[in-house]
Amino acid sequence: MNRLLFILFVFIGLACTDKTASEIMNDQPERDTDQAENDESAFSYLALGDSYTIGESVSEDQRFPVQLVQGLRNEGFDVKPAKIVARTGWTTDELAAAIKNENLDESYNLVTLLIGVNNQYRGRSADEYRSEFKELLQTTIDFAGSQTQNVIVISIPDYGVTPFGKSRDPEKIAKEIDAFNTINSEETQQANARYVDITAISREALNDEKLVAGDGLHPSGEMYRRWVDKILPEATEILESQK
Repeated sequence: MNRLLFILFVFIGLACTDKTASEIMNDQPERDTDQAENDESAFSYLALGDSYTIGESVSEDQRFPVQLVQGLRNEGFDVKPAKIVARTGWTTDELAAAIKNENLDESYNLVTLLIGVNNQYRGRSADEYRSEFKELLQTTIDFAGSQTQNVIVISIPDYGVTPFGKSRDPEKIAKEIDAFNTINSEETQQANARYVDITAISREALNDEKLVAGDGLHPSGEMYRRWVDKILPEATEILESQK
């Protein structure tokens, strides 16, 4: 009898810890508990985006914001763990709505923004993207203490080169991603913020399967590392200017 009860309790415990994919996406990353967490003098970093920022299908330490923080620490900066506001599937309007519901600080030393792939995937118009992206960029700048040069906009990667994308008209995907990137680049330049183009790096996945995560769609940790190699010099300049 005791053995039957034990098996029953184990089964119930496993059932309670099981989550659907959508529930997992709703989880925000746990905050690191290192010393920088409570150090008021440490630099703060806010990362806004979608699946590419939350790091769908990779471990937490391989997400690009987490790798970027580590890169900055390796450069000698005392940086708090990244505050990430991102979820797989978010479009520009969904990110904007989520930001309003987050308990965010008034300003951060560094803010990154990467958004738009789901607008393209859902067939939303370029005009709508421009309008909503422009508003999001202003929100991003506000979180950077209105210091435009403390904001880094990251281009949208091209998922058409992935196993998932190859079956969904990769030429059309590439053309539309380029159009959306033209928009976010123009708006970033107009706002005098920083821009890092990682789209060309994303296209290297066409001939390098280790750059794609196990789900056949999202970037691998190695891909994110290559992105960080391009983002890090800009982020370093931003924090250096605030010493």
